Amino acid sequence: MKPLHGQIEVSRQMKPEWKEFLTDAGAEFAANGSVESFGNPNRELQVSPAGEVICDLSHLGLISAHGEEARSFLQGQLSNDIHQVAANRSQLSAYSTAKGRMLALFRIFQRDQGLYLELPRDNLEETLKRLRMFVLRAKVTLDDASDAFVRIGLAGPRAEDRLHAAVGPYPAEPGHVVQTKGVTVIRLPGVRPRFEICGELDAMKAIWNDLNVDCAPVGAPVWKLLNVLAGIPTVYASNREAFVAQMTNLDRLDGINFKKGCYTGQEIVARMHYLGQLKQRMYVAVVNADARPGDELFADGHATGKVVEAAPYPEGGHALLGVMRIAAFEAGKVTLGESGPALRFLDLPYTLDDA
Repeated sequence: MKPLHGQIEVSRQMKPEWKEFLTDAGAEFAANGSVESFGNPNRELQVSPAGEVICDLSHLGLISAHGEEARSFLQGQLSNDIHQVAANRSQLSAYSTAKGRMLALFRIFQRDQGLYLELPRDNLEETLKRLRMFVLRAKVTLDDASDAFVRIGLAGPRAEDRLHAAVGPYPAEPGHVVQTKGVTVIRLPGVRPRFEICGELDAMKAIWNDLNVDCAPVGAPVWKLLNVLAGIPTVYASNREAFVAQMTNLDRLDGINFKKGCYTGQEIVARMHYLGQLKQRMYVAVVNADARPGDELFADGHATGKVVEAAPYPEGGHALLGVMRIAAFEAGKVTLGESGPALRFLDLPYTLDDA
């Protein structure tokens, strides 16, 4: 049943048939319904840096955009040029307030005639509600499509070989997409080859079984770790409106188009770009403690930034992405909390020329 006007019907659980399939494969679920592990989370963390892993991606939600004015509507809302999304190309794009603060960050891809905006499930309801406020008379329909398809992640040094054997052709560059046999394959940024595979239930069951021969199933925390190490930010409900897009390095991740024209928050983003007023950047680090998105970071006893994303680290503690003042990073003395442990910085897989 469709929601009434003004209401939002939000999926909070994965497809029952897919959940049953994963349960039979040994999946253990967290309280929020995401896959926590396949029985041995510590072992999964140890395997992830060097081996091939597969991961259910149901912890990520999907917003679908259909209609003849879907692109023009999104073009006026998002930081990237939505007209560049095609059957063979995806993109990162931020949704911001008029003050330039990010409300959501999407991976956007096309499947058939629809556009799909992927984001954490915990941020979907508020984001969808706000987007719908601005539809007005535009010929576009926005819906929660989180369970329209099954999505799995694949990563590892030989991920390309595994994917080719299970699916066939695959995209060669990050952001590129291949549509084959009813399956959408997206190449994601990563230290090692990384992909998202999206399709109907029966096809995805077969692909999972094929990949499961040589790949280790892992829970959502491992996939978050791979995002952290790739330097890819995430906007959750806990850190909405905390960052301007460049603070999370979106200008280094092709998540902003500075030539596309007006969109919500564009004035702030453009001013920061052209006038060189950026004083904060996002960095990757390890800390000997538990960390969560939204946790505060300190330098010399003063708040200097916040955690963007965090995940358990194979060597103990947590790996995190943190936005902080560039000066604090350069000084090298940043702590988790005012009196917490110090961060040990790792290298980002891309350059920050202005930092």
